[in-house]
Amino acid sequence: MTMIHAPSGPNLEQVRRIVTEIPGPRSRELAARRSSALPAGLVSGSDVYVRAAGGAVVVDVDGNSFIDFGSGIAVTTVGNSAPRVVERVIQQLDSFTHTCFLATPYELYLAVAEELNALTPGDHVKRTALFNTGSEAVENAVKYARAFTGRPSVVTFDHAFHGRTLMTMTMTAKNRPYKQSFGPFAPEVYRAPMPYPYRSPGGADEAFAQFELLVDNQLGADSIACVIVEPILGEGGVIVPPSGFLKRIADACRDRGIVFVADEVQTGIARTGAWFASEHEGIVPDLVVTAKGLAGGLPLGAVTGRAEIMDAAPTGGIGGTYSGNPVSCAAALAVLDTIREEGLIDRAQQIGSKMSSELNSIAAATEVIGDVRGRGAMIAIELVLPGTHIPDPDATARVNRYCQARGLLTLTAGTYGNVLRFLPPLSISDDLLAEGLGILRDAIAVL
Repeated sequence: MTMIHAPSGPNLEQVRRIVTEIPGPRSRELAARRSSALPAGLVSGSDVYVRAAGGAVVVDVDGNSFIDFGSGIAVTTVGNSAPRVVERVIQQLDSFTHTCFLATPYELYLAVAEELNALTPGDHVKRTALFNTGSEAVENAVKYARAFTGRPSVVTFDHAFHGRTLMTMTMTAKNRPYKQSFGPFAPEVYRAPMPYPYRSPGGADEAFAQFELLVDNQLGADSIACVIVEPILGEGGVIVPPSGFLKRIADACRDRGIVFVADEVQTGIARTGAWFASEHEGIVPDLVVTAKGLAGGLPLGAVTGRAEIMDAAPTGGIGGTYSGNPVSCAAALAVLDTIREEGLIDRAQQIGSKMSSELNSIAAATEVIGDVRGRGAMIAIELVLPGTHIPDPDATARVNRYCQARGLLTLTAGTYGNVLRFLPPLSISDDLLAEGLGILRDAIAVL
């Protein structure tokens, strides 16, 4: 087997370079091995296999270098193999890899918790517990809310994605591919309408009225432990709720003694041009869930919230063998330092402005882009049949393939499968950003 040897990580040249057909021969060779080693339902959005990644580029096993507009689904926010992350991880690996915080604790866990307690919205006293993934953190947020309120019910929203565990799969709105054939689902999970500005303009008042009807009349507020919402619905299609809607939901929860949970797994940690997307709407959640961008590619999730809620869980009821792994904690501290020292919150805003401007320019020249939306470095376009609002997932798939073949990695999303979402690393240069958007313009033009 031939391996492509090249600089990796922080030393990787930040260029797009295509030297073979896509996918190349080595990627096709690995795909053949995959089909006999992995289950059929475990799929990937790209046909290329990665050899190295650094900053805002990914190099495949055939030596092709791609511009990364996905960040591993909003994970490598500070750039792949960011120098501070690599340095801190190596230092920690040389010290110890694991003791289990529940068995023998360590300072790194405390340091990450202290950071999140300080950074999340609100000046109330907070506590943080660490976990392995976003799904696990969301599930534990529900446990905290139920322990605190003594109530069973959970309310989520249309177009939501919260994970693939039993509880979070139940909370997720989309059936295929996340729920089909996996039932029965967890009990006491209910769904409220989410206004979708492109598809239901002016629908916030009606959606809120239906939310109140569900809470007060159909369920009874005194049965509801928590309401959980993504401030921007990522997998649902980067849906930004109408201004003020989430604040009304949060206020309604507070009036009824319901725990308001912000699922910031995808939107948090500087992605939208603020530490947390809740800040854009002036929301102070009772609990904030983070993961993805928190540890620069290492597995780490967290629940941060009001001390009285977090202290309600019984002794020994929360935790896990790997939760708050020391290497992941070291990475998280390096990520937070990188964001501060490199001004990446401002950079996310700059990226959002540049992308929105160019995408709106592309949209003005075609009828296949129905909407351009997002915040910061979390931007999307929705593709439709020309002159209509009818979703066009086939066109979306064609654009995705065109971009990959020419050296740009993008992601599809949306309840209807017709959204291209862009989550570039905040370390991406203006030149790479412009080059990637140029490829996207060409892809739209040939539809």
